[in-house]
Amino acid sequence: MKTDEAVRHLRMYEMMALIRQYEETIYYLFLEGIMPGTIHQYQGQEACAVGMLFDLRTTDYMTSTHRPAGHALAKGVSVESCLAEMFAKASGCCRGKGGSMHLGDMAVGAVPAIAIVGGGLPIAVGIGLSCKMRRTNNVVVCFFGEGAANEGAFHEALNGAAIWDLPVIFACENNLYAASTPIRDMLKVAHVADRACAYGMPGEVVDGNDVLAVNEAAQRAIARARQGGGPTLLELETYRMVGHSRSDACGYRSREEEGYWKSRDPIIRLREHLLANGEADERHLETIEGMVIERIERALTEARNARDPRPEDALKDVYFEGVNRTWQ
Repeated sequence: MKTDEAVRHLRMYEMMALIRQYEETIYYLFLEGIMPGTIHQYQGQEACAVGMLFDLRTTDYMTSTHRPAGHALAKGVSVESCLAEMFAKASGCCRGKGGSMHLGDMAVGAVPAIAIVGGGLPIAVGIGLSCKMRRTNNVVVCFFGEGAANEGAFHEALNGAAIWDLPVIFACENNLYAASTPIRDMLKVAHVADRACAYGMPGEVVDGNDVLAVNEAAQRAIARARQGGGPTLLELETYRMVGHSRSDACGYRSREEEGYWKSRDPIIRLREHLLANGEADERHLETIEGMVIERIERALTEARNARDPRPEDALKDVYFEGVNRTWQ
């Protein structure tokens, strides 16, 4: 019988494999000219999404970036609705109106992603303030990149969350490059997390390619937030295995650097942990990987055959229509 810990680790492995398979499927659909729009992919950063969101409740919230698929899937948005969204279908998580940079589903606390760099930071603080004022005991995880840490929104958000002791966990996915600009050219301090002390909150640097390390840090920050301890800044050191977007050939990176980070592939590292600690054998992991591939293929077939949005629905869902208020 598997221990509870082994079961948790296997679920993390399955989710990371699902995110990787989803992203690679999307990549080839673009190469073949089958899928419309554009993409900003997440391969290599799966441990950040899964480690941070694994212990969140459905009633907790998450804000994302222009690279949102991994975040959305880890928060509980279905792969079927994500793929349908990529094909601009009515069954998509945003009814086909959001596309790749706006994945999300409020039903599971995944705020539709915001493509503006740093745009999610103040929104996460607003959600955190709402949680505190309504005494819901919910928390908010706010993902952003190290490039966004140099935006004014970053400093305003951290200051606001700190002075009001809000239940917000700022998760900086430091993949070393803001598009093609290396972090050494835009940060004077050694780490983004060093800035936490300026706002009176804990700051921690975490190996973002180790899902177990990320999850341990996330658990500490979540517990602190739920107990009224206020916000935390976590810097997750990671690497995207692909370019910033589909047109980026990564000419600004050396092959040696890419090789180093490939050797730290987060999925392979968890796989090796599972095998070394007797939490799974090769056959079990291959079964999980096969199930993931089959699920993606079913979802893809469903998405391609789904109904297109109706022209008469084009203006629906653009503005919130849930409150009937008479202005005086």
